[in-house]
Amino acid sequence: MAGIELYAPRTERHRRTWTAFAIPLSVIFIILGMMPGAFIGLINHIPLIPGTSWIGDVYQLLIFGPIIGIFLLWAWLFERRGPQTLGFNSDFVKRYLRGLAIGLGFLATVVGSIWLLGGYQFESLGFWRAPSLMTFVPLVALFLGFMVQGATEETAMRGYLLQVIASRHGIYWGIAVNMIVFSLLHAGNIKPSPELAVGLLNIVLVAIFLSFYAIREGSLWGVCAWHTAWNWLLGVGFGLEVSGEKLAAAPIVVDLMGKPGAAWWLTGASFGPEGSLVTSVVLGAAIAWQVSKGALKQGEGYPAPQKLAETAV
Repeated sequence: MAGIELYAPRTERHRRTWTAFAIPLSVIFIILGMMPGAFIGLINHIPLIPGTSWIGDVYQLLIFGPIIGIFLLWAWLFERRGPQTLGFNSDFVKRYLRGLAIGLGFLATVVGSIWLLGGYQFESLGFWRAPSLMTFVPLVALFLGFMVQGATEETAMRGYLLQVIASRHGIYWGIAVNMIVFSLLHAGNIKPSPELAVGLLNIVLVAIFLSFYAIREGSLWGVCAWHTAWNWLLGVGFGLEVSGEKLAAAPIVVDLMGKPGAAWWLTGASFGPEGSLVTSVVLGAAIAWQVSKGALKQGEGYPAPQKLAETAV
């Protein structure tokens, strides 16, 4: 299948990393990018166990930041291309705000549906029980942290890996490869449990959904915002588990908890809504809608130039 450029035209000067190198490099860049922050956190005794303190939670999100720089540097120094080819292109404000709204809407739909089906009960007013500047600051800090973390994952998966594979082999292979790598990177967050299979299914579905979103929009801004909104509202809005981890902050909407006796497939049990079949249905419906709107049309994007330097390594 012919290659295609997703976010910006490719010139003859641009180079592409071989597929066999691009996949392990993506994982290596993620590990390398997190090592300095993790080391600094350890020597400064910053709590790196989720839920221990909001400062530790924010720090764990911010240490993802250098990963973005590594991918941008690789694209610039070795592949001779700018950030726009990774999806950081035009209409930032419009696309980011729209992505935030869609992400908040998705999460609210999932949580609202689980509540209506009897999966949740009210635990407390959260932030509104005793509102103050000291309880508000963590909510803003965590939002900024999730902005960094969400943008990092999207840069690695939908910005770099999806794009470079699609450039060589077409969007079908691009979606499949980034979906597999994304799923493997997140699979370790799920402890062996009944919700393991559903959690893995939802990781696959969200990778497909975000790939379609980025392809249809021709940009990375929207998926970065969606990722941020989903995680933030999940943990900070409703006090629920984000990939199985609770955050040390008073929820700003309402503090919910699983209703005793509720089915694990409804609430996602200890993994949270991301291990719920309700999430599977919502994501599946969104993917079906995207396909109906032409998300898989190979003709979208920018055609590859005929003459080019094939590899950067």
